[in-house]
Amino acid sequence: MGAFVKKWFHLVLIFVFAYLAGSLAGQAANQFSSAEESTKNAVYEPSQKPVALTENGIPIYSASADGNWGLSFPSPGQAPVGNTTNDYLKQFNACYMGDPGEKVIYLTFDAGYENGNTAKILDALKKHGVHAAFFVVGNYLETSPELVKRMVEEGHIVGNHTYHHPDMSKISDKQSFEKELKDLENLYTQVTGQTMKKYYRPPQGKYSENNLKMAQEMGYKTFFWSLAYVDWYQDKQPSKEEAFKKLLGRIHPGAIVLLHSTSDTNGAILDELLTKWEEMGYHFATLDDI
Repeated sequence: MGAFVKKWFHLVLIFVFAYLAGSLAGQAANQFSSAEESTKNAVYEPSQKPVALTENGIPIYSASADGNWGLSFPSPGQAPVGNTTNDYLKQFNACYMGDPGEKVIYLTFDAGYENGNTAKILDALKKHGVHAAFFVVGNYLETSPELVKRMVEEGHIVGNHTYHHPDMSKISDKQSFEKELKDLENLYTQVTGQTMKKYYRPPQGKYSENNLKMAQEMGYKTFFWSLAYVDWYQDKQPSKEEAFKKLLGRIHPGAIVLLHSTSDTNGAILDELLTKWEEMGYHFATLDDI
């Protein structure tokens, strides 16, 4: 009889431990599912999965500087969560936003080619007295030198978006990395007669920690962004309403805004967009001020 009781006692213990293990696994799965749900509104898919949740349910990403730049917007009007932090990026002379305590916007444009919208954008910036940063590639300097000269003459920053716009995260040797930036520097000097400011933006936001170190060693500061929207598909341009929903709803203090100068929508709405941001109490500064 004693052996029979012991046998059932052991079976009961096994059942209890199995139940507890399943319950804990279910809780962990639910928490991870909740974390993934909170990233669905990200403009760019984060390269890191959430590894924890704060008390407010905001996803926290592991501080890794390898992959694709990604953002999650937990609350309208508040700064997004990046897949690494400004504090972490500082060691590489890099950042993705300015002072979160000041209603200031740093406006930037990525310029891969010219399709008739840059002049409209420059007109709107001039009307509002706003100085922006244009990150250009080799093709843009080759085909649109007069527009680049106008950017410089009107007080805008012209930054380095590499010569050929490759996936820089796949370039691990220093010589090839430096060539992409230096070739653009040289062409810029030929076009403008000036030295290019050492501000770098990785094409497509693809980067590695090694890239950040190499850019830093070249004297560059790397700029990501804290607000962007899908504006680069020529055959699928967002409507004015869609653009305003993202660009007004997600603007936040210290925002580094990324827009594409190839966007017909941006060319059409920029004047009104700047007015609306001003009406919301924002002012504009340049990347020099960060």
